[in-house]
Order: sequence, then structure tokens, then C-alpha cells
Amino acid sequence: MSQILNSKTYDPFADVGEEVTASVTETETKKSTTASHIHIRIQQRNGRKTITTLQGVPNEYDPKKLLKAFKKEFACNGSLVEDEDMGQVIQLQGDQRTKIQQMLLEEGISKEIIKLHGF
Repeated sequence: MSQILNSKTYDPFADVGEEVTASVTETETKKSTTASHIHIRIQQRNGRKTITTLQGVPNEYDPKKLLKAFKKEFACNGSLVEDEDMGQVIQLQGDQRTKIQQMLLEEGISKEIIKLHGF
């Protein structure tokens, strides 16, 4: 049985070169706007259980070391998840939004960059 892989989509009615540049610029603007802020969100699991997610951490901070510090400081479990759009996302058990914000402010990250979401 042979397998056909379609690595490129081809639109015969599209103008040459226009669609490719438009999608590249949309992707670049999306990444630049999301990379400029640090987003701290809370997600409801089942019942009273929640997960706090942290995404958009600047490149000068190592996500693994941040995760280890958060887990030790907040006495909770957590993991590092790779996302296609947002890159590496830190997940922590429970509602840790204000604690994460205070810890990032102590590290010298300005309050304008940090976006707190949820309830």
C-alpha cells in the first residue's frame, strides 16, 4: 500500500506569490503580538480543580528553571508543554496566578508586559 504525502497545497486560481507572502506576514504579526506579553491564565478542570498556565516567557529565562522554582516555591506540581503557536507553556496545579505575577515582578519583569486572565 502506497502512501501519498501532500506537503504543499496548491491553488490554481490564486495569483502567484500573493498568498504565500500574506500568510507569512499574518504568522509573523501573530507571533510578535503574542511574544510581547506574558499571559497567565487559569483553566477549569473537573469540579474544583484548576490549572494555571504561563505562556510567552522571554527567551532570556529558562522555562525549565522557572518551572522548578515555581514548583518549589508554591508547593504544587507542574509540567512544561510544547505548543505550536505559543511555544513552551508552563502548567501548574491550582490557582497560582497572583503568586506567579509577584514572582515575575520580583525578577524585574515590568507589570505592563504581564497579562492576568481568568474569572
